[in-house]
Amino acid sequence: MRNIWILLLLILITFSCKNSEQKDTIAVNYPTTKKADTVDNYFGTAVNDPYRWLEDDRSEETEAWVKEENAVTFGYLDQIPFRKDLKNRLEQLWNYEKLSSPFKEGDYTYFYKNDGLQNQYVLYRQKGNQEAEVFLDPNGFSEDGTTSLMGLSFTKDGSMAAYSISEGGSDWRKVIVIETEGKTIVEDTLIDVKFSGLSWYENEGLYYSSYDKPEGSELSAKTDQHKLYYHKLGSPQSTDALIYGGVSEEKHRYIGGSVTEDNNYLLISAANSTSGNKLYLKDLRKPNSKLVTILDHEDSDTNVLENVGSKLYMVTNLDAPNKKIISVDASDPGQENWKDFIPETENVLSPNTGGGYFFAEYMIDAISKVFQYDYDGKLVREIELPGIGSASGFGGKKEEKEFYFSFTNYYTPGSSYKYDVETGNYVPYWKPKIDFNSDDYESKQVFYASKDGTEIPMIITYKKGLKLHSKNPTILYGYGGFNISLTPSFSIVNAVWMEQGGVYAVPNLRGGGEYGKKWHNSGIKTKKQNVFDDFIAAAEYLIENKYTSSENLAIRGGSNGGLLVGATMTQRPELMKVALPAVGVLDMLRYHTFTAGAGWHYDYGTSEDSEEMFQYLKAYSPIHNVKEGVEYPATLITTGDHDDRVVPAHSFKFAAELQGKQSGPNPTLIRIETKAGHGAGTPVSKIIEQYSDIFAFTLYNMNYKELPNKAVIKEFKE
Repeated sequence: MRNIWILLLLILITFSCKNSEQKDTIAVNYPTTKKADTVDNYFGTAVNDPYRWLEDDRSEETEAWVKEENAVTFGYLDQIPFRKDLKNRLEQLWNYEKLSSPFKEGDYTYFYKNDGLQNQYVLYRQKGNQEAEVFLDPNGFSEDGTTSLMGLSFTKDGSMAAYSISEGGSDWRKVIVIETEGKTIVEDTLIDVKFSGLSWYENEGLYYSSYDKPEGSELSAKTDQHKLYYHKLGSPQSTDALIYGGVSEEKHRYIGGSVTEDNNYLLISAANSTSGNKLYLKDLRKPNSKLVTILDHEDSDTNVLENVGSKLYMVTNLDAPNKKIISVDASDPGQENWKDFIPETENVLSPNTGGGYFFAEYMIDAISKVFQYDYDGKLVREIELPGIGSASGFGGKKEEKEFYFSFTNYYTPGSSYKYDVETGNYVPYWKPKIDFNSDDYESKQVFYASKDGTEIPMIITYKKGLKLHSKNPTILYGYGGFNISLTPSFSIVNAVWMEQGGVYAVPNLRGGGEYGKKWHNSGIKTKKQNVFDDFIAAAEYLIENKYTSSENLAIRGGSNGGLLVGATMTQRPELMKVALPAVGVLDMLRYHTFTAGAGWHYDYGTSEDSEEMFQYLKAYSPIHNVKEGVEYPATLITTGDHDDRVVPAHSFKFAAELQGKQSGPNPTLIRIETKAGHGAGTPVSKIIEQYSDIFAFTLYNMNYKELPNKAVIKEFKE
């Protein structure tokens, strides 16, 4: 009888505990997402696409679905008790003055500044020792701060400027031309400009690039015929001269034009993907000169870095996976005449010029080293940087003998320095005054073995004295694609995460550019699984070495990194507690049918290439690998309704699949930002709201009922 009473007591205790857990769990009632009978046939294989209707961003049905999903998501987030505290701390930490490195144009020195919580940086200028004045303030471009300044180009004498603006985060831009002294607009606004630089020729006009306006939705319809135009000041845009692209030449998805600093040459780059380009030159001193071919293939990334008279200096990875600088005469610039100027080394080169010198920045295990060379290719000096981290800048006009560079790492806010090109000496120009003690934090670089034995570097950052007990909340962030390198840089949002005892880990996955073109190519097309394996192995390393556990691990990535998160969570759903895919490429069978997505084929291949490529993509495409009966991690998908680079339909369809098939209790939510795009130009207020939601969701689903470190949270008043 005594044993029976003990058994009953245990049952009551267990029931009570479960009841308590259930009371702490936020209930989620997902909207019903309709399914439609949409089937595609790929090489004889039928593939269902029941949520195809969500691709129509202009339909009332899609709009209603977005509102319903946001209502559920924000209803959930509103119930997390410490969400407001996180927002307060983000606002507190964000609220410090931020300055960019200055740059000179004409008689003025320009710099960007944010007083603290301004939605957009303000562009100031200063003449000599006079008081600085506002030149452009994007915060006045729109009432809600969602119109941003996205590009700026001055004439050589600084008397004219053209700047581009983005509305609601869209990649479609408007261009405004002003006379700088009086800041007066000189002509009508140029419209429908996309994926474009702005390059002046003398004070007469400028080169820009764009696509024809697509039929259908400008936010999702395919755009794959880029064109380079020349706009002569004072003439209507409808009369702008087509310089390259269009029906008379081979179709190219990306075309750019830039004029050399001396106004002698127009350089044209033409590409069909985000990797590899053709290169042409036009002598602007001769009005009727024809284009001269420098490269007629897309087997390399090659661009002109500098010219001295007719001598061109170009950076290329042609037969040099880690890049080198070559020289050649503009009169006969073919590859057979190239001469090595700064040869390839075992480390990846990122060069710049200024003050009559070349500055060669090298990545050594994702850490910066910088060397200065003269125009004879002679090494002048290695520049001793302020510490171990990432340097940027080291560039300016030929005649400038002083310019600025910046330095940062994962726990040190970016500071800028004034550099003397002749002596190599530099002095601090600006250091931030921020309510964050960098001395309390540290980074450790480790190397771990991926599935096939490849050694992968990873930098892990945390508060000093961290105990390895598997309970540390950890964010594993990755990208792994498009030859892009993840190098150490400070982030206010990551600082807030680490203040709460969080670990922040960043592996340098294959597909990136940290070790040159070979590293990039080892993570593309039918080798893309290497990237996911590298990320999975990073998670396993953190768990095995007791930095964290699966119950306290979140994975995060955006864009191509959103694909990384989507593929990892569908392949290894038990490995992490939280998944945070942002603006992700998640439908790998149809990504190339939207906007300029077809240009990503170098990295991904497409489902139309071959049956082998189709089957490979289908095998990891996140949307096509959500399975019934699987318990997926707590997932917060984030996207913007104006994202016309990775269209939100990717995220919409992934959310619908997860909500329809999730078998466990973990929430699968989607947070859709309105009047926002792929990320660039997002107002500070929206960024703070986004990350307070992301961190609150993450910690709550790691079973935190209150913040781990409440001591840093104070009531914020602007």
